[in-house]
Amino acid sequence: MIIDLINDISRYAIPFILLFIPLYGILIKIKVYESFVEGAKEGFDTAVRIIPSLVAMLVSIGVFRASGALDLLIEALAPITNLIGMPAEVLSMAFIRPLSGGGAMGIMSELITTHGPDSLIGRMVSVMMGSTETTFYVLAIYFGAVSIKKTRHSLPAGLIADFVGIVTAVIVTNLVFN
Repeated sequence: MIIDLINDISRYAIPFILLFIPLYGILIKIKVYESFVEGAKEGFDTAVRIIPSLVAMLVSIGVFRASGALDLLIEALAPITNLIGMPAEVLSMAFIRPLSGGGAMGIMSELITTHGPDSLIGRMVSVMMGSTETTFYVLAIYFGAVSIKKTRHSLPAGLIADFVGIVTAVIVTNLVFN
């Protein structure tokens, strides 16, 4: 029942958005194409400014995974997470998601391929992907794009939100799909 409703909403959400935004822009007399091109120009300039931050972060993630530190951390925390209904395999997603959307997508794809999209693990990482954010990526890229050096409360707030998203994903997935 719930899955059918979610599937129906998902089927029409993106086409609705893709039609609604340009039509609304035309309705309120905005030059939609010109606005799009101007935004694309600004996006290119921003991309050039953030490349150093992006490269530094991607190298750091690669070193973290390649060193085996991620595997050691997962192994140490697995007994605790199993108590709350979070399979150990999902921990890699929980740790990489705040760092990298692409890395998290790769882990999610690997887990779904291994365990199946309708498995508890497949569903849990999917919900986790949608309910968390790439906090470090956002700080590095967006703050770097506007030259903000002091993030103040942004990092703790983002990590707390990620933690809540991860725990909520585990609870909701266990309640709905288990």
